Amino acid sequence: MKVLLTGASGFVGSHILDVLCEREVPTVVLLRNSSSRRFIESRLARVEVRFGSLEDVQGLKTALADVTHVIHCAGIVKARHRSEFDHVNVGGTRRIVEAVNAHQTSARRLVYISSVAAGGPGTSSAPMTETNDPRPVSAYGRSKLASELEVSRACSAEYVIVRPAAVYGPRDTSFLSLFKAVNRGIAPRFGRRRQELNLVYVRDLAEIVVALLSHAGASGLTVNVASPEVVTSDQLCEAIASVLGVRFRELTIPLAVVRLVCWLATAASVVTRRPSIFGLDKYRELTAPGWVCDTTRLTRELRLECPTRLHDGIRATAKWYREHGWV
Repeated sequence: MKVLLTGASGFVGSHILDVLCEREVPTVVLLRNSSSRRFIESRLARVEVRFGSLEDVQGLKTALADVTHVIHCAGIVKARHRSEFDHVNVGGTRRIVEAVNAHQTSARRLVYISSVAAGGPGTSSAPMTETNDPRPVSAYGRSKLASELEVSRACSAEYVIVRPAAVYGPRDTSFLSLFKAVNRGIAPRFGRRRQELNLVYVRDLAEIVVALLSHAGASGLTVNVASPEVVTSDQLCEAIASVLGVRFRELTIPLAVVRLVCWLATAASVVTRRPSIFGLDKYRELTAPGWVCDTTRLTRELRLECPTRLHDGIRATAKWYREHGWV
């Protein structure tokens, strides 16, 4: 086995690279010249680095020479316009599939890292399953669903589509603002509804992705990956506060205010030409009834699991944030 990994410099990709290196899997990392090496510098001496871009099909074909397995983790989670999601997420996946198809004799399996956002919201009483009709509520989710279709409809090699729940852990910036708010004694709550959600600790996700490279029963499947715990946004804040050793008060923000802030952030991103995570897409995700997914396929069919409990994962994340001065 020889693995090509895209998105290695990102949060999830860097943890996947950790697992590949620890297990001494021969690995090729596809990097742009401008890619950050912040979290992977110590690993690069143990892998082969090939410089290239998802924009260049011919370069991707060259990068895939002698590679047997591909983990496609590269993508964007925020953009100024839907067209940017389509160009990077959908177009990048399409070009990866084209490159894999050009190496039919060597490329055996593609593992694509999608998101539960592609499937849409779910609750504990009606969790999102892999076989539900997809109902993405955001441009990001729609781009991930379209990327899944690029894989399932066109990839000539075996493939596995991974839909992680909200991912947290060391190196993550998405949950950092929540940790900072709770550390200051404030737990924001958007509207009066308590949103339910699954989470997945990043190390658990990385180990499952690597396992799916060779799992005989996974070919052709879409797989939700999440911890079995269903928590509310309030319970998440309580867990963070417990680990940080602080008390907090709940600050309920009316949905009208949340929508206004998200609208202003969207408008500002157009003016500044810098994407914002707090756009109208984020409003739709924050006001969904929940983000709960069914993991029966993962645990019963594939016999894989996410063993890290919420409190343990939050503790490890907080420890890393503190050691690096983020909190």
